[in-house]
Amino acid sequence: MIRMIKNMTVNIDEETLQDIINIETKLLFPLQGFMGSEDFYSVVNYCILKNGQVFTIPVTLDIPLEIYKNIKAGDKLILEYKGKQAAEMDVESTFKITEDDLQKVFQTKENSHPGVQKEKNRFPYRVGGSVKLIEKAYLKGALCPEETKHIFKEKGWKTIVGFQTRNPIHKAHEHIQRIGLEVCDGLFINPITGWKKQGDFTQEAVMAAYNKMAEEFYPRDQIYIAGLKTQMRYAGPREAIFHAIIRRNLGCTHFIIGRDHAGVGGYYGAYEAHELARKLTEKYDLGIHLLLTREPYYCKKCGQIVTDKHCAHYDSDRIEISGTIIRKYLKEGYIPDEIMMRKEIFESILNCKQVFIE
Repeated sequence: MIRMIKNMTVNIDEETLQDIINIETKLLFPLQGFMGSEDFYSVVNYCILKNGQVFTIPVTLDIPLEIYKNIKAGDKLILEYKGKQAAEMDVESTFKITEDDLQKVFQTKENSHPGVQKEKNRFPYRVGGSVKLIEKAYLKGALCPEETKHIFKEKGWKTIVGFQTRNPIHKAHEHIQRIGLEVCDGLFINPITGWKKQGDFTQEAVMAAYNKMAEEFYPRDQIYIAGLKTQMRYAGPREAIFHAIIRRNLGCTHFIIGRDHAGVGGYYGAYEAHELARKLTEKYDLGIHLLLTREPYYCKKCGQIVTDKHCAHYDSDRIEISGTIIRKYLKEGYIPDEIMMRKEIFESILNCKQVFIE
């Protein structure tokens, strides 16, 4: 008996559409679609896809219960965004995620973790399979690996270091970026411009700060800036490797992983991302060199930005510099000291219509 292939339709949100766009452009290579059950559990449990390639963050499509009960492998699923057909999926498998799965990815089940809360707000029912965009207009303006690789080649860069951020540039990040420029031909500043939690800096504020930095302080022939539209997961160590994979796909040869990369609220150890990076690179070739940098801070005794690798005064003369501290200062109406943030950068942020996500 031949089973008829069914067509079903599900509505998707902006973040899901962006995942589809990033799959289509090969930003999320080697993914060809949303993860099926085998890939999902392999990634959750071992940080690799079923084919053995490193991938650390599940990229899945959630569906309501009524579709989950009726859809089968071999069916076609139409994905609609704002009432318009955006993409189609060839269904390969369905599965249901649990809080234990979230624990493995985020190291917590607490709702106060923004990544956990976002996952719990989705349906637990997931469907996997290859995805294809129907509406190609969604690709307009998308960050595309083919384009970035061409740009790097035109610039004559053989080595490119990628830098991930969700904050405007401060002196600690500037210190790390300059290290990257000592090592590589070019620096690719690639801030997250997709979904972020309430209270984070807006895309406008982040890009204004970096554009000012590039205009006034960095050598223009060694810098390229472009926003990365993907949601923050706040998954700490796993997201650090995920970010490295994306930058590899974009053409970077090196990627910086710093203190508490993609962390939030003290859920991860300061250098857990370094530990996972070492563990994975000992066993697998990620196709990109990881620069594992220590936390830069201002030392009152040394009178400059340093790290604990070359300064003996971490416990006695350290002034911490971080996006969290800068956000706190600005929200409370204080001007950050120039040991933390350049005056020109601070002013460029204040000129933005909206500084923080509400």
